[in-house]
Order: sequence, then structure tokens, then C-alpha cells
Amino acid sequence: MKIRSITAVPLSFRLPEGKTVRLGVGATTKRDTIIVKVVTSEGLIGYGESHPGRSPGAVVSLIASTLDPLLQGMSAYDINGVWARVNRMQLSSHGLGAGAALALSGIDMALWDIRAKAAGLPLYAALGGAKRRIPAYAGGISMGFQEPASLADEAAGYVAQGYRAVKLRIGDTPETDIARVQAVRARLGDGIEILTDANTNYTVSDARRVMPVLAECRVAWLEEPFGCNNFGAYRQAAGFSSLVPLAAGENHYTRFDFARLIEEKAVQILQPDLSKTGGISESLKIAAMASAWGLPVHPHSSATGINHLASIHFLSAIDNGGYFEACVSAFNPLRDMFGAPCRIGADGCVEASDAPGIGLQIDEEVFKQFPPIDGPGYLVTF
Repeated sequence: MKIRSITAVPLSFRLPEGKTVRLGVGATTKRDTIIVKVVTSEGLIGYGESHPGRSPGAVVSLIASTLDPLLQGMSAYDINGVWARVNRMQLSSHGLGAGAALALSGIDMALWDIRAKAAGLPLYAALGGAKRRIPAYAGGISMGFQEPASLADEAAGYVAQGYRAVKLRIGDTPETDIARVQAVRARLGDGIEILTDANTNYTVSDARRVMPVLAECRVAWLEEPFGCNNFGAYRQAAGFSSLVPLAAGENHYTRFDFARLIEEKAVQILQPDLSKTGGISESLKIAAMASAWGLPVHPHSSATGINHLASIHFLSAIDNGGYFEACVSAFNPLRDMFGAPCRIGADGCVEASDAPGIGLQIDEEVFKQFPPIDGPGYLVTF
């Protein structure tokens, strides 16, 4: 069974008035994704998701003009060979680096969808895993920069839905961040886990000031306080608190970035995104490497149900998996365009689909409802 064609479909929507969320990287104005469709010589179709970065048009162009002709005719089962060819010609030689990793992620995910469908297996089984209850936290683009009381109300609403963990967006100012975290802890009590994400907007001084308070509030991790390439800052901040581990990975690409994070002991929690870091194949390698160091993996999730379900399958197949990041964004039609990808249970957990492949029925007619809007999705001046 050969790869006959690879197509990238960009999708977008504008956020309506009142639905914008302020984060450390800016205020959301629109949401984007790229659906990757791989068609085989036998007519079997697989679907994956590529993160758009801040330039969905560039990723789509790379797939159409470079990766599709590069991979046509290869065996659809030779997923490692596909990865190696793209690595050789794009990631490690005259390529587009992170953009190529985004593009490859969707292709790799679609090939795993094909492989599992061909075997008549749900993806978790094709990956060597078993169906299990996966703990979920309320995440996505939500719980941003707002008044402490309002934030506490929002977090409490997710707990009422069944979530036993929530993730707050910090990275505003140390004073406002501290007030928000304290308000949420006071409202939720001790039985709910609180996670925090600074979206790369902290200085080392900010982290030094905030982390003792996060420890007092029993926060389970501080995610991405610094930019992905600021390894020195991560190494410094790793010593600020023995009670609040640092987490990162959604903006790190391939096992090679993660090897450095691990070897330098810069973070204690790894968060690869299957639609960014190189796909399911690379995320499995990252998880195995982390397992050897005794580190947990909590994957970052992206826009659509494809990524969400693939992440649950992935967590069902590794021995050091942690939370699934459930998108609780107030408005995200891309998440729900093929039906709700997962449902939170009374135990705060989700589980993978038993349908063959990733487990979604893709209706391509739905794509017409979300014409692409190129350009970045965040307004960085508030």
C-alpha cells in the first residue's frame, strides 16, 4: 500500500465579540488548524492534524510543494522511513525547522490512522496500548487574564462538570498572577489540582518571585515560564522551588530538543504536542526517553478532535503518561466539528475511542464552513 497523495486543508474561524481570552502570548482573535489527508493506492484514507504555528499558509505550502512530492510512492506502512526522509531533507538539511516539524506531525498522525484502520484496530491497540481511564484537566484557551473572582467562578464551573484539575493562565504580572492563583485555590479547596501556564511571558525574576507562592498554593506545575530556546533560564528556575516542577514541550520540536531538556535537567514534566513535535512516532520516542529518566509526559493538545483523540490513544499506550489536556474553550467549533471528541466522566477521566484508527468520522463538507484566514491568531497589543 503506497502513499498516493498528501493534502493539507487549512481551517479558521474568527472569535466572536466577548470570546477573546488574554494569555501571556497575546489575546486570541481567531483559531486555526490544518487537517492533513493522506490517500493510499488502495483508497484507504488517513487524517491527521498539523498545528498552524502563526502562519498556516506557510505550513500548507510546505506540505503541498515539498513534502507531498517527497513522500509519494513510499509505503504507507513505512512510518519510520517517512519520518527519516523528512528529517534528512527538511529538519536536518536546508529545511524549515519547526515549520517542517509541524507539517510532518500531521502526516505522521494520518499514517498511523491508516495503519490502525488497515488492521481494524483502534489506534491505542495499534500502538501497543490498552483502553484505560486517562485523567483530564480543564485546559485549552480558557481561564485567562481576568478578575480573580471571575476566574475562580470559571474554574469552579469546570469542577462542577467533573474535572479534578484545572490549568490557569499566568504570565501577566507577578502581583496579578499571585492574586488569581490564591483566589482559585481558596474557591476550589485542597481536593482539586491546580496547574499554571505562563505562556513564555516570565523573566527569571518573575519566576523567582512567583514560585514560592505557587508552592504555598500547592500548584502542581509551572508551564513554559520562558521561551523554548531559553535553556539557561529554565536551568536557573529549576532550583527555585522543590515543590513546583517546571513543565515545557509544546514549543519544542523532535526528540533532539527534548533530549537537551532532559539532559540539562531543565524541566521535570514533558509536554510534546502530537501536532507539533513530529507526530505520534516522535512523541513515542520522546516518551520512551523520558521514561528512562523517570519523567512524566503530559501532552499538549491543539485545536481539533483529531489531535485530542490521538493524544488519548497515545496516553493509553505509554508507561509514563499523565494528564490529557481537555479543551474547554468557550467557543471552539473546530473541536466539535466531527462530534464531541471525548466526554469527561464523573471520575475526571476520559478514554479512547474503540473505532478503528483515531476514531472520528470525517465529513469533508464541514471544511467549507471554516475558510482559511492567514496570519497570526493572537493580538499581542492588548
